[in-house]
Amino acid sequence: MAPPSTKEELFENVEHVEKGLDGKRSPSTTSSQDFDPKLAAKLRHRIDWRLIPALGAMYGISLMDRKNVSNAAIAGMLKDLKMTKGPAYNLVNMCFFITYILCQPFMILVCRKIGPRFFLPGICLMWGCVIIGFGFSKNWHTLVGLRLVLGLLESGYFPGCLYLLSCWYTKFEVAKRYSVFYLIGSLASALSGILAYGLQQLEGHQGVRGWRWIFIMEGIITCAVAVFAISFIVKFPDEERTKSSWGFLKPDQIDFVIARLNADRGDAEPEAFTWSRFLQPATEWYIYGFPIILFLVTTIAYAFAFFLPIILNTNLKFSMAMSQCLGAPPYVFSGILMYAAAWFSDKYKTRGPVLCFLCLISLIGLPIMGFVKNPWGQYAGVFITVAGTNSAIPAVMAYQANNIRGQWRRAFCSASLTAIGGIGGISGALIFRTQDAPTYVPGFAACIACNVLVMIIVAIMTLYFRRCNAQADRGERILLEDPTFRFTI
Repeated sequence: MAPPSTKEELFENVEHVEKGLDGKRSPSTTSSQDFDPKLAAKLRHRIDWRLIPALGAMYGISLMDRKNVSNAAIAGMLKDLKMTKGPAYNLVNMCFFITYILCQPFMILVCRKIGPRFFLPGICLMWGCVIIGFGFSKNWHTLVGLRLVLGLLESGYFPGCLYLLSCWYTKFEVAKRYSVFYLIGSLASALSGILAYGLQQLEGHQGVRGWRWIFIMEGIITCAVAVFAISFIVKFPDEERTKSSWGFLKPDQIDFVIARLNADRGDAEPEAFTWSRFLQPATEWYIYGFPIILFLVTTIAYAFAFFLPIILNTNLKFSMAMSQCLGAPPYVFSGILMYAAAWFSDKYKTRGPVLCFLCLISLIGLPIMGFVKNPWGQYAGVFITVAGTNSAIPAVMAYQANNIRGQWRRAFCSASLTAIGGIGGISGALIFRTQDAPTYVPGFAACIACNVLVMIIVAIMTLYFRRCNAQADRGERILLEDPTFRFTI
């Protein structure tokens, strides 16, 4: 198709996509590929640079802020706050997820109401202040209260990011964007161990313990990143149409983006909010398959986020300094696999098989990490396990994003994905128990079981999606109120 030369030609192929004879999206042959590819790529890259670095940086900060207790733990916090025995450390880790899970449906509605440009950096700024408060805690009970507040604030961030990203990209552009977004976050989070070790060297400065400096300085960094992000984050596409922010896109460019999104999935236009529309997906069983998968994957991911420095120190017998620093390289390595899997997934328009492959990689790494006698052999297992598990998280996001449509369905599903998936943080905080040290056999067995369950659930959903698509092809049913919609396997 030749590139259009005028605005009228640019959109002459859009009208029959957005409105058919009945006023609804028409099941025509027009798709997002029928638009000027050079203009589409230009606008897509502009959106990329405005959204992904800032969102990824804040997500990395959020991961760092929720897991820095593990770095502080081996830097003296456990002893100072009398947490060396009993369930106190597990409770401090776990309580974050109580408010994180319960508040997500409410927070996603607030995000849509306020708009992501000020909501997302705003809550990041507030939780940075909370992290600074961690450094002044006198006992572990105070940490519990602050972690509950942190969970409340962070509950709006991850689902808000998923919702915002899914609103700006077509179905088979979103996996790579999720992977880069999550990769930036993971790398920033992985470097937190090295950062914590450096901050720990402030031990005794101004009469403050090193582990307290970890919280204070990382909280200040969080506030700085939030202020930086305010100038980059953009609104939802329909909001940008009414008032473009800071000259981000011209009105005709916004129209082009929205028309292309409508041609791809038909849900870029805003919908009036009703509780019945928002909660309607709750009646469909397969909607829960995605968050259950994420729950199983994040159980493993959070288990290592909270306990990897401790495992490296107690199980692999590395020094405290090595345990802080050696936690970063596996997350860097995971970025390679993460992007490669996303590229393959988008190029070949498949989701479930890629997710199963990543779980299989994690399955290979877990026995090596848990049961090989040589510590460096075990460390190789850490690379394999972390790579497979971390890469699976953006794969789950893309899997869900491709199999839903509608603004409020997307909002509900983003909230349910991260809320139920967030329960993995609770189970992950409890998997590696202090009484199982130094081998942690029950914890490794639980991680293996989680990977197996993910593959079973994906298999069940694949069979269901294939049956639904076949029925839609025969004209026996309409999927998600759109004659052209098909589930992505």
